[in-house]
Amino acid sequence: MTQEIKNPQSKIPELEPLLEKAKGYATAFRHGIEGRAPFPTATTQELRAPFNGALAKEGTPAGDVIDQLAAAADPGLMAVPSPNFFGWVMGSSHPVGVAADWMASAWGQNCANEIVAPAGAIAEEVAGAWLLQALDLPAQSSVGFVTGATMANFVGLAAARSEVLRRIGYDVEANGLFGAPKKVAVFIGEDAHATVFSALQFLGIGSANVVKIPVDDNGAMRADVLREMVSACFNPKIIVAQAGQINTGAFDPFDEIAEIAAEHNAWVHVDGAFGLWARASKDRAHLARGLDKADSWATDGHKWLQIPYDCGYVIVKDAEAHRRAMSIAASYLPTSEDDRRDPADYVPELSRRARGFATWAVLKHLGRDGIDQLVTRHCDLARHLRDRLDGVPGMEVLNDVNLNQLAVGFGAGKALIEQNKLAKDMLTMMRDQNEFVLGGAEWHGRWIMRVSIISAPTRMRHIDALADAIIANWQQLNP
Repeated sequence: MTQEIKNPQSKIPELEPLLEKAKGYATAFRHGIEGRAPFPTATTQELRAPFNGALAKEGTPAGDVIDQLAAAADPGLMAVPSPNFFGWVMGSSHPVGVAADWMASAWGQNCANEIVAPAGAIAEEVAGAWLLQALDLPAQSSVGFVTGATMANFVGLAAARSEVLRRIGYDVEANGLFGAPKKVAVFIGEDAHATVFSALQFLGIGSANVVKIPVDDNGAMRADVLREMVSACFNPKIIVAQAGQINTGAFDPFDEIAEIAAEHNAWVHVDGAFGLWARASKDRAHLARGLDKADSWATDGHKWLQIPYDCGYVIVKDAEAHRRAMSIAASYLPTSEDDRRDPADYVPELSRRARGFATWAVLKHLGRDGIDQLVTRHCDLARHLRDRLDGVPGMEVLNDVNLNQLAVGFGAGKALIEQNKLAKDMLTMMRDQNEFVLGGAEWHGRWIMRVSIISAPTRMRHIDALADAIIANWQQLNP
């Protein structure tokens, strides 16, 4: 065992004992995940106490720091990798990805360009090509590795803004938006995810330039209204479509949207945070038919692909528009040769972790068949849960369950105020029992229970246990 010295700052601690200690805590957490209460049981005040206090004058021995961190964090850890986690669309951090991500942290590569991080850049290059194959998207597309779908939408829409303004002879990278001869008009479904609106705000487009298109009962954009609104606009146009509405899993009509965009020289960006992965499933690929005709796409790695957090992908068909919107130039930065791909040309960050290693590892491990089976299994489990809940008096599944999402309403036939109260009461009962994590949301003016089935360990027995608990609680609440 390495002997600790009095002043731990004067010597870098040995890595091996620290990693062994961290490994012990990490594996204990994962091995006990299924029996763990999914919601933390400690209060905010209880969690704050062990983290709190003034910064000490002298440092703490390295091994003690790891012990103290594990003890302080454990009561506040949400059991996201649990097979009973259905609250949000969050993956379970696949063990292969976790192991690769640990190595990425130890290697300490700043994945800015190939000269600084050759292995990291090549891992992203190859993993990016594999992503295009798995998602059946145009092979010439460029891929940027970002923190998640929020930043992927930001980058894709930045490329869109750059290109639609370039088409009318304006350089937004050089001149900003203030001198643009025409405003950029953005058309987006009413049920689009909040982060897409945030990305547009960050890009300076502003809510006044966003035209919200009505959606159908399942949350998909109405192409007939889109056509009418786009035809009446003479500004540069961006259409934001959606693959996988957050409550229902609905897909916009991509073939019709692409046709409208082609007629009006519009850029189509697709927010496919989790729904884009339907293209990797033989049984569900039809849901995303025509999606490949878009110009850019955003998706998460830490959702259906189960990559550890801090991983998303932006894919842009026009690689030059992508680079134009994102490239960072400075005299001190190394200049790569023509056949090299610099990761920083496709993302907003210069300094960042090497995200490609974990993605490469998980894709290598799963292969195309493994991804297909993972997505298909979750969608089949969602339909099984629908079948279990359908027919229970007073309970109703409100969406077409074609993907992995269920929107469940309570109090069918009652007044809206009573339906909302019953849904909130059900969510409270399930939360207090602390066996499953479920989400709630207001959708089309009504409170619902959201069920997201996307954790890799989830199997039929977990879905049946969830169904049993929902039905039992509902029968208790509404005898």
